[in-house]
Amino acid sequence: MSNPTRALSLAIAATLLAACGGGGSDSSSGSVSTPSSTPTQTANLAVMVSDASSEDWATIGVKIMSIALIPQGAGANVTVYTAPSPVPVTNLVLLDQIDDLLGNTSIPLGNYSGAVLTVSANPGDILLTTATNPEAGFAAAAGVTIPADQIQVQHTQGATGSLTVPVTVNFASPLVVSSTQNNALDLEFNLAHPAFLIGHVPVGSGPTVWAVNFDGPVRRLPRYDLTRLVLRHMYADVTAVASSAITVTKEFPSEPPVNPETAIAGTQSLQINADSVNGTIFYDLDAKTRTVIEDFSSESSLVGRYVRIAARYQQDGTLVATRIYASDEFNNVWVSPEGHVLHVNTTNDMVTVENESGIGVPLLVNANTQFFVREPYNAAVDSKSIGSGPAFLTNENLVRGFKVHASVVDPLATPLVAQNIEIETARYDGAISSPDAMNFVYTRNFVDTTDDYVYTMNYISGATPNGKDFSGDAITGYKWWNFAYPTVLMDGSDAVNEFVAATGGSVNFGGTVGAVPSYGVSFSTWADPANQAGWAACASILIPSRLPLGNVEAGLVGNAFTITAPGGAMPVTVGVSTTMGSATLVYQIDRTDGVVTVSPVDITTSDGLAQLTTGLAVGAPVKAYGVPQANSTLKAYAIAYFTGTMPTN
Repeated sequence: MSNPTRALSLAIAATLLAACGGGGSDSSSGSVSTPSSTPTQTANLAVMVSDASSEDWATIGVKIMSIALIPQGAGANVTVYTAPSPVPVTNLVLLDQIDDLLGNTSIPLGNYSGAVLTVSANPGDILLTTATNPEAGFAAAAGVTIPADQIQVQHTQGATGSLTVPVTVNFASPLVVSSTQNNALDLEFNLAHPAFLIGHVPVGSGPTVWAVNFDGPVRRLPRYDLTRLVLRHMYADVTAVASSAITVTKEFPSEPPVNPETAIAGTQSLQINADSVNGTIFYDLDAKTRTVIEDFSSESSLVGRYVRIAARYQQDGTLVATRIYASDEFNNVWVSPEGHVLHVNTTNDMVTVENESGIGVPLLVNANTQFFVREPYNAAVDSKSIGSGPAFLTNENLVRGFKVHASVVDPLATPLVAQNIEIETARYDGAISSPDAMNFVYTRNFVDTTDDYVYTMNYISGATPNGKDFSGDAITGYKWWNFAYPTVLMDGSDAVNEFVAATGGSVNFGGTVGAVPSYGVSFSTWADPANQAGWAACASILIPSRLPLGNVEAGLVGNAFTITAPGGAMPVTVGVSTTMGSATLVYQIDRTDGVVTVSPVDITTSDGLAQLTTGLAVGAPVKAYGVPQANSTLKAYAIAYFTGTMPTN
């Protein structure tokens, strides 16, 4: 079994903007069924999707058919998003901790106890393309598209040709849609969840089967601050121009991409304001001009043109454009490398950005190339360049794994010259070492060793504003959480000390396998008072360490078992929890007659615990994910055991 991503999450985020009686329901958002007990007042709803990065995939494409909220108590579900026709494919890999704004609608005020997200599940509806340079041991070749007959979607419903997977998420506490505050719905798909995307490589002959499981790796995370959402560039055509704002209709690029790229027409209408304080940078890609505008009074010719817009939310829910790119041809606004940084070569000043087709696009950085960082909560930073030219590439200011959206001077030039590079996610990750009160060290190793880095990660200043906690209270200073417990936020004066204590453990197989340390990922802010010269961590996530696919040496006794790994010299003890609410996640992976089935096992019940005990027979293959402890054991977040055709090591 291959763990196919190092990603953290895919969030389906619906942000409820405070507006009493505001807006009307857009026809493209689907019908809105109003519960009989819900007041007739409404709040505006912006529906978005987001996720985190993947080293191994260039495309994880899904078709989101609809999203609906479940009223508390009684009443029909309230549809908040219905896809246009044809349904666009959302490439989750490109949404690395950023949100793709699908559109706006209005919904009744009231309490909602859950949500239903429906994904299309016909053969060919899920697109998987491997990265140009995946991690060592990945279960597919580099830069290939997985055939549809090797992708098996779990828990489908409906007839052939109209298969879907409806995913119901029950909220731990109701979502209260109020007219007096900004509310947010964040439905998170955990791409690093071991049951989300499983590559089963059988012992002996037979193709690898990729099982896609949407039922289970989904949960709700609270969101309280609109202004901190980093929105993916939106594609649209302009339908109206006023002095302070333009009205656009959202467009979707084709997936997989075609050449020249064509748009899938949407029907969602959005209003985008100019930045009257800091200025909106306006690029006319046809005229090859760059201007800074504070309103649209001189841009009436925008009507009918295609645009690509980098926008941010204001606290009142309005959208303000940071940068706008315009052309008469959709392909011109689309041809701009968007993806994760694959290589940074400071010798020849080249940055390679891997696009959604798994192709690395080399970009020359010259003296005129400008670098921006998306920090929408800080308008002055969001709208201004943080550096320019090759000098910015030094000191590991840009490394493999950053999510960027670049624009080029001339799309026909060889090599392509970067006009600007927008850093949407400044993401450092890897093995954690030497944590102390001032900083810690990330060690990141790749198949291509020229991309390796060892980066000393400073914490932001304790006085730096850092969003809000899960109760809606403002935070200052560094914060972090354990991937397994996303609603347990560590912040405040003890956050750093708690992080140091949580990251000091490791488990050791010895031999050629060696020690497995703690792993994390950090999201950084530029020029914080704690690190004026570069990046500082504002938030970190302690992510599960992956043990190699091993074999059970001693079965489950007293909520612990031991495993050995090929190449290891000694066993490792894995502890499991059966406590309701924090129990280890367990999955049975069965491959029979070429069909892979992923089944959750509830070990908080006696039957489930007995099933796991049987599955962990001596010699059985097992995969474990968890956090290394100070006593050199692994506290398991998730365990997968296998039946039927066994997976190969």
